[in-house]
Amino acid sequence: MIFTLTNLGKTIMELDTVDRHILALLQENCKLPLARIGERVGLSAPSVAERIDKLEKHGVIRGYTAILDARRLGKDITAFIGVSIEHPKAISHFEKAIDRLEEIQECHHVTGQHTMLLKAKADTTSTLEKLIREIRSIDGVTRTETSIVLSTYTEGLWVDLKEQTDTPPQPESKTARGHDGPQLLKLRRGG
Repeated sequence: MIFTLTNLGKTIMELDTVDRHILALLQENCKLPLARIGERVGLSAPSVAERIDKLEKHGVIRGYTAILDARRLGKDITAFIGVSIEHPKAISHFEKAIDRLEEIQECHHVTGQHTMLLKAKADTTSTLEKLIREIRSIDGVTRTETSIVLSTYTEGLWVDLKEQTDTPPQPESKTARGHDGPQLLKLRRGG
């Protein structure tokens, strides 16, 4: 199956099963050597490098990062903070203001009872309380509502890359190097 990426109605690139498999492998471990990725998708390392370069240039891959265990680093409190903002014109100001708050991991403009939904990690309830005071002091903020996370079953940055089809994928032909063609990667949450 081929996915077409568009921007303002203009096709910018197409993703095939191999591209999606490469993306899944990189999500699982972005330090995986190109040769190892090539073995898994049935391509040479230079072909994999070319595809990754194309995915980076088109903004599909935005960057590479290490995923840290916040608790082991002393960030014992995870909280979701719903923020109500008095007027849509204040949203841009709010977004700029929270950029300086290191504890904020995510900021989403949402529907529902809040205007914005934030995800934060803090050392203690005292540092969380200080963060909430800072958020409330931003011009345009009328209300906050905080939920503290008691435990986390799953958390990650992955994107589901499984194909959405009614029929199972057909096996691809052998490549010139004699390896089996790309096989669908069975993704597990978090990788």
